[in-house]
Amino acid sequence: MSTVDAPIGVFDSGLGGLTVLRALIDVLPDESMVYFGDNARSPYGPKPHAEVHAHAVEIADVLVDRGVKALVVACNSATAAALDTLQQRLSIPVVGVIEPGLRAAMNVTSTGRVGVIGTVGTIASGSYQRAAAAIDPTVELTCAACPGFVEFVEAGDVDSDQVHVLAERLLAPVRNAGVDTLVLGCTHYPLLARTIGDAMGRDVVLVSSADETAFAVRDLLADEKMLVSAPNGADHTFLTSGSVETFGELGARFLGPEVAAVEGWRWS
Repeated sequence: MSTVDAPIGVFDSGLGGLTVLRALIDVLPDESMVYFGDNARSPYGPKPHAEVHAHAVEIADVLVDRGVKALVVACNSATAAALDTLQQRLSIPVVGVIEPGLRAAMNVTSTGRVGVIGTVGTIASGSYQRAAAAIDPTVELTCAACPGFVEFVEAGDVDSDQVHVLAERLLAPVRNAGVDTLVLGCTHYPLLARTIGDAMGRDVVLVSSADETAFAVRDLLADEKMLVSAPNGADHTFLTSGSVETFGELGARFLGPEVAAVEGWRWS
């Protein structure tokens, strides 16, 4: 297999990165993908920075060994903790999810007040704050951590009364700041978009980093002349360090029929 015909590697702490994979499949339908969900060690959000960094490097090595031509860090926590290291360490292109989503929000806002919600680890890392200051320091950024959202999504519960009550409480800081645009700074959060939208109100635009990340990957591969050379049917492979059965069931619900066969992965 030539380099250009090799698959794209995508990883996340669990199921949330499937929102990014969905966008990648839609934007790059001829490209094969290898997705790794580290469900056994999910969620990453509450973990120490160093631990998430170590996990990300481990998974990157697994995907590189599978011969991927590019790597998408489809996890905000892992992007915050390890993107710079992976870009320096690997000889293939590496794309994260923080900057694409933030740029999209800055293009959408009409008031200059942008909100970001994410896991405790992502928000505490300051990655969004630093990226915003570098892109446009005039934007007023309000960030809020939303502990508990990931666990609800991973359990397949995205619209219960409990989730709505939690959303009302956790989103109060960004709602009170009067933001007109809200970045869903965790790949799990698009699966809660309806609940988040109800809590924020119809005038607030929700921005998922998934589509913007997919566009960034497409443009990068085109610039590097790494798009698949002779499309003959994309092949998508799934690995999980958790329950194969659970990943297959929930993965199909979140992604669609592309989740056919799922391989188990066990950390030694």
